Amino acid sequence: MSKRFQQSDFWCNFKCAHGWSLVKHDNINALVRNFKKAFINFSICYIPLAPEKNEGEKEEQYFLRLGEFTKSLKQALPKNTLCVRYDLPFDFSSVEERDSFIARFPLLAKKSCLSIKKNKVDIQPPDSTWLNLSKTEEELLASMKNKWRYNVRYASKHGVVVRAVTADSPDFEKDLDSFYELYKTTASRDGIGLHPKSYYKDLLERGAVSEKSDCDKTKITLYIAGHEGEDLAAIITLFQKSEAIYLYGCSGNNKRNLMPAYLVQWTAIRDAKAFGSKIYDFYGMPPTDDENHPMHGLYLFKTGFGGEYVHRPGSFDIPLKGSYRLYTLAENARAFWHKKIMKKIRGR
Repeated sequence: MSKRFQQSDFWCNFKCAHGWSLVKHDNINALVRNFKKAFINFSICYIPLAPEKNEGEKEEQYFLRLGEFTKSLKQALPKNTLCVRYDLPFDFSSVEERDSFIARFPLLAKKSCLSIKKNKVDIQPPDSTWLNLSKTEEELLASMKNKWRYNVRYASKHGVVVRAVTADSPDFEKDLDSFYELYKTTASRDGIGLHPKSYYKDLLERGAVSEKSDCDKTKITLYIAGHEGEDLAAIITLFQKSEAIYLYGCSGNNKRNLMPAYLVQWTAIRDAKAFGSKIYDFYGMPPTDDENHPMHGLYLFKTGFGGEYVHRPGSFDIPLKGSYRLYTLAENARAFWHKKIMKKIRGR
Protein backbone atom coordinates (compact mmCIF):
# COMPACT_ATOMS: atom_id res chain seq x y z
CA MET A 1 0.00 0.00 0.00
CA SER A 2 1.06 3.60 -0.46
CA LYS A 3 2.86 5.51 2.29
CA ARG A 4 0.00 7.95 2.70
CA PHE A 5 -2.63 5.27 3.09
CA GLN A 6 -0.59 3.17 5.52
CA GLN A 7 -0.51 6.19 7.81
CA SER A 8 -4.14 7.23 7.21
CA ASP A 9 -6.50 7.47 10.16
CA PHE A 10 -9.00 5.28 8.28
CA TRP A 11 -6.65 2.31 8.01
CA CYS A 12 -5.18 2.68 11.50
CA ASN A 13 -8.63 2.97 13.09
CA PHE A 14 -9.74 -0.13 11.19
CA LYS A 15 -6.70 -2.04 12.51
CA CYS A 16 -7.54 -0.83 16.02
CA ALA A 17 -10.93 -2.46 15.71
CA HIS A 18 -9.18 -5.76 15.03
CA GLY A 19 -6.68 -6.24 17.81
CA TRP A 20 -4.41 -3.17 17.71
CA SER A 21 -4.33 0.06 19.71
CA LEU A 22 -3.19 3.43 18.39
CA VAL A 23 -0.45 5.70 19.70
CA LYS A 24 0.03 9.06 17.95
CA HIS A 25 3.51 10.54 18.25
CA ASP A 26 4.88 13.52 16.32
CA ASN A 27 1.98 13.23 13.82
CA ILE A 28 2.87 9.58 13.14
CA ASN A 29 0.46 6.71 13.76
CA ALA A 30 2.00 3.83 15.71
CA LEU A 31 0.05 0.60 16.15
CA VAL A 32 0.52 -1.47 19.31
CA ARG A 33 -0.54 -5.07 19.79
CA ASN A 34 -0.55 -6.83 23.14
CA PHE A 35 0.01 -10.58 23.50
CA LYS A 36 -1.26 -11.96 26.78
CA LYS A 37 -1.68 -15.60 27.71
CA ALA A 38 -1.07 -17.16 31.13
CA PHE A 39 2.25 -15.77 32.38
CA ILE A 40 3.15 -14.32 28.95
CA ASN A 41 2.47 -10.60 28.58
CA PHE A 42 4.25 -8.42 26.03
CA SER A 43 3.56 -5.85 23.28
CA ILE A 44 4.85 -5.10 19.80
CA CYS A 45 4.79 -1.63 18.23
CA TYR A 46 4.40 -1.39 14.47
CA ILE A 47 4.83 1.76 12.35
CA PRO A 48 3.86 1.36 8.69
CA LEU A 49 5.95 3.36 6.19
CA ALA A 50 7.02 6.21 8.46
CA PRO A 51 8.79 8.44 9.33
CA GLU A 52 9.25 9.69 5.79
CA LYS A 53 12.74 10.33 4.43
CA ASN A 54 13.25 14.08 3.89
CA GLU A 55 14.20 15.37 0.48
CA GLY A 56 17.99 15.39 0.12
CA GLU A 57 18.48 13.56 3.42
CA LYS A 58 21.30 11.02 3.40
CA GLU A 59 20.57 7.49 4.56
CA GLU A 60 22.87 7.84 7.60
CA GLN A 61 21.05 11.02 8.62
CA TYR A 62 17.70 9.28 8.25
CA PHE A 63 18.74 6.45 10.57
CA LEU A 64 20.08 8.90 13.14
CA ARG A 65 16.70 10.63 13.09
CA LEU A 66 14.92 7.27 13.28
CA GLY A 67 16.89 6.40 16.41
CA GLU A 68 15.95 9.69 18.07
CA PHE A 69 12.32 9.22 17.11
CA THR A 70 12.28 5.73 18.63
CA LYS A 71 13.77 7.01 21.90
CA SER A 72 11.06 9.64 22.24
CA LEU A 73 8.32 7.20 21.17
CA LYS A 74 9.40 4.66 23.79
CA GLN A 75 8.05 6.90 26.55
CA ALA A 76 4.54 6.64 25.08
CA LEU A 77 4.56 2.85 24.68
CA PRO A 78 3.59 0.14 27.20
CA LYS A 79 6.55 -0.81 29.39
CA ASN A 80 6.43 -4.40 28.14
CA THR A 81 6.98 -3.42 24.46
CA LEU A 82 9.67 -5.68 22.99
CA CYS A 83 10.45 -3.70 19.85
CA VAL A 84 9.36 -1.05 17.40
CA ARG A 85 8.84 -2.57 13.96
CA TYR A 86 9.15 -0.27 10.96
CA ASP A 87 8.25 -0.81 7.34
CA LEU A 88 10.86 1.56 5.97
CA PRO A 89 9.33 4.04 3.49
CA PHE A 90 11.87 3.50 0.70
CA ASP A 91 10.69 2.68 -2.82
CA PHE A 92 12.98 1.00 -5.38
CA SER A 93 12.20 0.39 -9.04
CA SER A 94 14.13 -2.87 -9.21
CA VAL A 95 14.88 -5.87 -7.01
CA GLU A 96 18.60 -5.24 -7.51
CA GLU A 97 18.35 -1.72 -6.06
CA ARG A 98 16.36 -3.00 -3.10
CA ASP A 99 18.76 -5.88 -2.45
CA SER A 100 21.72 -3.50 -2.66
CA PHE A 101 20.16 -1.35 0.05
CA ILE A 102 19.57 -4.36 2.30
CA ALA A 103 23.16 -5.54 1.73
CA ARG A 104 24.66 -2.22 2.84
CA PHE A 105 22.11 -1.70 5.56
CA PRO A 106 24.20 -3.17 8.46
CA LEU A 107 26.96 -0.65 7.71
CA LEU A 108 24.46 2.22 7.60
CA ALA A 109 23.06 1.15 10.97
CA LYS A 110 26.56 0.88 12.44
CA LYS A 111 27.49 4.37 11.23
CA SER A 112 24.32 5.69 12.81
CA CYS A 113 24.98 3.81 16.10
CA LEU A 114 21.50 2.33 15.74
CA SER A 115 20.53 -1.15 16.90
CA ILE A 116 18.16 -2.08 14.10
CA LYS A 117 17.71 -5.48 12.51
CA LYS A 118 16.16 -6.72 9.27
CA ASN A 119 13.22 -8.89 10.20
CA LYS A 120 12.74 -12.20 8.38
CA VAL A 121 8.95 -11.80 8.50
CA ASP A 122 7.54 -8.80 6.60
CA ILE A 123 4.19 -7.41 7.72
CA GLN A 124 3.22 -5.88 4.37
CA PRO A 125 4.06 -7.43 0.98
CA PRO A 126 7.21 -5.58 -0.13
CA ASP A 127 6.63 -5.98 -3.88
CA SER A 128 3.83 -4.51 -5.97
CA THR A 129 2.92 -2.97 -9.30
CA TRP A 130 1.19 0.40 -9.78
CA LEU A 131 -0.93 1.62 -12.68
CA ASN A 132 -0.75 5.32 -13.52
CA LEU A 133 -4.40 6.39 -13.78
CA SER A 134 -3.60 9.72 -15.42
CA LYS A 135 -3.60 7.79 -18.71
CA THR A 136 -6.74 7.57 -20.82
CA GLU A 137 -8.71 4.32 -20.85
CA GLU A 138 -7.38 3.66 -24.36
CA GLU A 139 -3.82 4.14 -23.13
CA LEU A 140 -4.42 1.86 -20.13
CA LEU A 141 -5.73 -0.86 -22.43
CA ALA A 142 -2.81 -0.38 -24.79
CA SER A 143 -0.32 -0.76 -21.93
CA MET A 144 -1.70 -4.21 -21.06
CA LYS A 145 -0.24 -7.38 -22.51
CA ASN A 146 -2.15 -8.44 -25.61
CA LYS A 147 -3.62 -11.50 -23.91
CA TRP A 148 -4.88 -9.42 -20.97
CA ARG A 149 -6.61 -6.95 -23.27
CA TYR A 150 -8.13 -9.86 -25.19
CA ASN A 151 -9.33 -11.53 -21.98
CA VAL A 152 -11.07 -8.35 -20.78
CA ARG A 153 -12.98 -8.11 -24.04
CA TYR A 154 -13.61 -11.85 -24.20
CA ALA A 155 -15.27 -11.88 -20.77
CA SER A 156 -17.51 -8.96 -21.65
CA LYS A 157 -18.41 -10.39 -25.07
CA HIS A 158 -19.40 -13.75 -23.55
CA GLY A 159 -21.83 -12.35 -21.01
CA VAL A 160 -19.76 -11.87 -17.86
CA VAL A 161 -21.30 -8.99 -15.89
CA VAL A 162 -19.64 -7.13 -13.00
CA ARG A 163 -21.64 -5.50 -10.23
CA ALA A 164 -20.28 -3.03 -7.67
CA VAL A 165 -21.47 -3.67 -4.11
CA THR A 166 -21.15 -1.42 -1.06
CA ALA A 167 -22.46 -1.83 2.47
CA ASP A 168 -25.42 0.35 1.45
CA SER A 169 -26.45 -1.97 -1.40
CA PRO A 170 -29.84 -3.70 -0.93
CA ASP A 171 -28.39 -7.23 -1.33
CA PHE A 172 -25.22 -6.54 0.64
CA GLU A 173 -25.50 -9.50 3.04
CA LYS A 174 -26.22 -11.93 0.21
CA ASP A 175 -23.33 -10.57 -1.89
CA LEU A 176 -20.98 -10.70 1.09
CA ASP A 177 -21.88 -14.36 1.60
CA SER A 178 -21.17 -15.04 -2.07
CA PHE A 179 -17.80 -13.30 -1.84
CA TYR A 180 -16.85 -15.29 1.24
CA GLU A 181 -17.74 -18.61 -0.38
CA LEU A 182 -15.53 -17.70 -3.35
CA TYR A 183 -12.75 -16.68 -0.95
CA LYS A 184 -12.97 -20.02 0.90
CA THR A 185 -12.63 -21.80 -2.44
CA THR A 186 -9.56 -19.73 -3.31
CA ALA A 187 -7.99 -20.28 0.11
CA SER A 188 -8.43 -24.04 -0.20
CA ARG A 189 -7.15 -24.13 -3.78
CA ASP A 190 -4.15 -21.81 -3.36
CA GLY A 191 -3.22 -22.39 0.28
CA ILE A 192 -3.75 -18.81 1.45
CA GLY A 193 -5.15 -17.52 4.74
CA LEU A 194 -8.38 -15.66 5.17
CA HIS A 195 -10.03 -13.58 7.88
CA PRO A 196 -13.45 -14.33 9.36
CA LYS A 197 -16.33 -12.94 7.31
CA SER A 198 -16.95 -10.27 9.95
CA TYR A 199 -13.56 -8.71 9.10
CA TYR A 200 -14.54 -7.99 5.49
CA LYS A 201 -18.01 -6.87 6.55
CA ASP A 202 -16.54 -4.34 8.96
CA LEU A 203 -14.14 -3.06 6.28
CA LEU A 204 -16.98 -2.51 3.80
CA GLU A 205 -19.23 -0.88 6.40
CA ARG A 206 -16.49 1.53 7.48
CA GLY A 207 -15.87 2.38 3.85
CA ALA A 208 -19.52 3.23 3.32
CA VAL A 209 -19.44 5.67 6.26
CA SER A 210 -16.12 7.22 5.21
CA GLU A 211 -17.32 7.80 1.64
CA LYS A 212 -19.95 10.21 2.97
CA SER A 213 -17.33 12.26 4.83
CA ASP A 214 -15.41 15.06 3.15
CA CYS A 215 -12.44 14.40 5.45
CA ASP A 216 -10.07 11.66 4.21
CA LYS A 217 -12.81 10.31 1.93
CA THR A 218 -12.43 6.56 1.45
CA LYS A 219 -14.60 4.23 -0.63
CA ILE A 220 -14.55 0.45 -0.12
CA THR A 221 -16.23 -1.59 -2.86
CA LEU A 222 -16.86 -5.27 -3.43
CA TYR A 223 -16.86 -6.13 -7.14
CA ILE A 224 -18.42 -9.43 -8.18
CA ALA A 225 -18.22 -10.91 -11.68
CA GLY A 226 -21.06 -13.24 -12.57
CA HIS A 227 -22.42 -15.18 -15.53
CA GLU A 228 -26.02 -16.34 -15.93
CA GLY A 229 -26.73 -15.99 -12.22
CA GLU A 230 -23.53 -17.67 -11.00
CA ASP A 231 -20.85 -15.62 -9.22
CA LEU A 232 -17.39 -16.47 -10.55
CA ALA A 233 -14.84 -13.99 -9.17
CA ALA A 234 -14.71 -11.06 -6.77
CA ILE A 235 -12.35 -8.39 -5.42
CA ILE A 236 -12.44 -5.75 -2.69
CA THR A 237 -10.91 -2.38 -3.52
CA LEU A 238 -10.24 0.83 -1.63
CA PHE A 239 -10.38 4.22 -3.35
CA GLN A 240 -8.94 7.49 -2.11
CA LYS A 241 -8.00 10.55 -4.13
CA SER A 242 -4.30 9.74 -3.86
CA GLU A 243 -4.57 6.05 -4.76
CA ALA A 244 -6.74 3.00 -5.28
CA ILE A 245 -5.72 -0.34 -3.76
CA TYR A 246 -6.71 -3.86 -4.75
CA LEU A 247 -6.99 -5.38 -1.27
CA TYR A 248 -8.48 -8.87 -1.69
CA GLY A 249 -9.39 -11.13 -4.58
CA CYS A 250 -10.89 -14.57 -5.11
CA SER A 251 -12.41 -16.81 -7.75
CA GLY A 252 -14.37 -20.02 -8.00
CA ASN A 253 -13.51 -23.16 -9.92
CA ASN A 254 -16.33 -22.93 -12.46
CA LYS A 255 -16.26 -21.14 -15.84
CA ARG A 256 -12.71 -19.89 -15.41
CA ASN A 257 -12.45 -20.05 -19.20
CA LEU A 258 -14.72 -16.97 -19.31
CA MET A 259 -11.88 -14.88 -17.76
CA PRO A 260 -14.00 -13.13 -15.10
CA ALA A 261 -10.96 -12.09 -13.03
CA TYR A 262 -9.72 -9.87 -15.87
CA LEU A 263 -13.00 -8.05 -16.38
CA VAL A 264 -13.55 -7.48 -12.66
CA GLN A 265 -10.11 -5.85 -12.39
CA TRP A 266 -10.67 -3.69 -15.44
CA THR A 267 -14.02 -2.53 -14.06
CA ALA A 268 -12.36 -1.51 -10.77
CA ILE A 269 -9.54 0.27 -12.62
CA ARG A 270 -12.03 2.30 -14.66
CA ASP A 271 -14.02 3.19 -11.53
CA ALA A 272 -10.85 4.19 -9.66
CA LYS A 273 -9.94 6.53 -12.51
CA ALA A 274 -13.43 8.04 -12.48
CA PHE A 275 -13.20 8.44 -8.68
CA GLY A 276 -10.06 10.54 -9.18
CA SER A 277 -7.44 8.16 -7.79
CA LYS A 278 -3.98 8.79 -9.20
CA ILE A 279 -2.66 5.22 -9.09
CA TYR A 280 -4.07 1.69 -8.86
CA ASP A 281 -1.94 -0.42 -6.53
CA PHE A 282 -2.17 -4.19 -7.13
CA TYR A 283 -0.68 -4.69 -3.64
CA GLY A 284 1.52 -7.71 -3.24
CA MET A 285 3.19 -10.16 -5.63
CA PRO A 286 6.39 -12.22 -5.97
CA PRO A 287 9.47 -10.03 -6.52
CA THR A 288 10.56 -11.55 -9.87
CA ASP A 289 9.32 -13.59 -12.80
CA ASP A 290 10.49 -16.86 -11.24
CA GLU A 291 8.60 -19.82 -12.68
CA ASN A 292 9.47 -21.88 -9.60
CA HIS A 293 7.83 -19.44 -7.21
CA PRO A 294 4.57 -20.92 -5.82
CA MET A 295 2.77 -17.63 -6.61
CA HIS A 296 4.20 -17.21 -10.10
CA GLY A 297 0.70 -17.13 -11.56
CA LEU A 298 -0.14 -14.15 -9.36
CA TYR A 299 2.97 -12.35 -10.63
CA LEU A 300 1.94 -12.92 -14.24
CA PHE A 301 -1.64 -11.82 -13.60
CA LYS A 302 -0.81 -8.55 -11.84
CA THR A 303 2.08 -7.47 -14.07
CA GLY A 304 0.07 -8.18 -17.22
CA PHE A 305 -2.00 -5.02 -16.68
CA GLY A 306 1.03 -2.88 -17.50
CA GLY A 307 1.95 -1.16 -14.23
CA GLU A 308 5.30 -0.01 -12.87
CA TYR A 309 7.17 -2.18 -10.37
CA VAL A 310 7.68 -1.03 -6.78
CA HIS A 311 10.02 -2.88 -4.40
CA ARG A 312 10.46 -2.06 -0.71
CA PRO A 313 12.94 -3.41 1.84
CA GLY A 314 10.28 -4.79 4.20
CA SER A 315 10.17 -4.81 7.99
CA PHE A 316 12.97 -3.74 10.36
CA ASP A 317 13.02 -3.97 14.15
CA ILE A 318 14.55 -1.77 16.82
CA PRO A 319 14.67 -3.98 19.94
CA LEU A 320 13.67 -2.46 23.27
CA LYS A 321 13.96 -5.54 25.50
CA GLY A 322 16.39 -8.47 25.78
CA SER A 323 13.48 -10.90 25.45
CA TYR A 324 12.98 -9.64 21.89
CA ARG A 325 15.28 -12.46 20.73
CA LEU A 326 12.95 -15.12 22.11
CA TYR A 327 10.02 -13.50 20.33
CA THR A 328 11.79 -13.46 16.95
CA LEU A 329 12.81 -17.12 17.36
CA ALA A 330 9.16 -18.03 17.95
CA GLU A 331 7.98 -15.78 15.09
CA ASN A 332 10.49 -17.26 12.64
CA ALA A 333 9.56 -20.80 13.68
CA ARG A 334 5.88 -20.04 13.11
CA ALA A 335 6.59 -18.56 9.67
CA PHE A 336 8.71 -21.59 8.73
CA TRP A 337 5.93 -23.94 9.79
CA HIS A 338 3.25 -22.20 7.76
CA LYS A 339 5.30 -21.25 4.68
CA LYS A 340 7.41 -24.37 4.34
CA ILE A 341 6.04 -27.36 6.24
CA MET A 342 2.29 -26.78 5.82
CA LYS A 343 2.64 -25.91 2.13
CA LYS A 344 4.56 -29.15 1.52
CA ILE A 345 1.90 -31.09 3.41
CA ARG A 346 -0.74 -29.48 1.17
CA GLY A 347 1.31 -30.29 -1.92
CA ARG A 348 2.28 -26.72 -2.77
